[in-house]
Amino acid sequence: MNPSPSAPDFNTARRFVVEGLPLYSIRSINELDAATQEAIYRTLVPDELLLQYYIDPRTLCNLAGDRLVQFIGATGTSSFEIKLWHQIGAQDPLFYLQMADTANNQLSVLFFVVNDPNSPRFDIDRYRDGEMTKFSTEQRNTEAEVAAMKAGLAPDQARRGLRLTRKLIPSFEAFVSRLGHQIFFMEPLGYHTALLFERYGCAYTHGRAKMEWINREFRPGGTLYHRLDNSTPFRRPGAEATIRGRSWAIHDGILGECFTSVQMYRRVGTSANICTFPNATW
Repeated sequence: MNPSPSAPDFNTARRFVVEGLPLYSIRSINELDAATQEAIYRTLVPDELLLQYYIDPRTLCNLAGDRLVQFIGATGTSSFEIKLWHQIGAQDPLFYLQMADTANNQLSVLFFVVNDPNSPRFDIDRYRDGEMTKFSTEQRNTEAEVAAMKAGLAPDQARRGLRLTRKLIPSFEAFVSRLGHQIFFMEPLGYHTALLFERYGCAYTHGRAKMEWINREFRPGGTLYHRLDNSTPFRRPGAEATIRGRSWAIHDGILGECFTSVQMYRRVGTSANICTFPNATW
């Protein structure tokens, strides 16, 4: 989409209103003209990243005039993606976000990531021949995972992040509020992600009992505690003491199943104050 000087400015809007009618869904945004659609989704792009990497907040171009943001929201669909790069040709986006309408007319943050482009990359998502592993959901690049773990990363992290989740949550809240909603859903892809969402005030629609069971069984004497038997690099004794250690063990299959069936939500302006791993460290 090309920026337009006539595109509306929604940065300070209390609601997303077009031609006098309030919008309620992503599908309704995707039905709009390109300039209006982009103006709405632009409110989710972190200004901090634009300033840090010398990207013009108005044109979304770098100093050379290269456009570094892509908004993907096709007419007739109920989801969108935002991709922001720090430079042309970058292997990974600096910021990636995917959101969608749910089946019961709510909003869901499906996936988001903020990468530090200057940090080392670990090819956990691909093999040496370049074939993708789909972030280890089907096959794994164990060598790269071990290197990432030793470097302090969590499962599914190809690069170190920029620790902006605390600032992104309010922008998600503002976006869904402007669409007339008071809650939005989030899907943690890993154990560590669920604990991160807890810290930012999210509650569980599904999976809280599972998270409490995991915490209980990682304590001394528990089932998962005894499975930390050095059988793999991800199951070292002592891993139970940290979020990252537990998450790598779970990623490695210590539960006997994948980490699934966990869904969370955040109520706008309200923290759920849930903690399933008290006094946890990273």
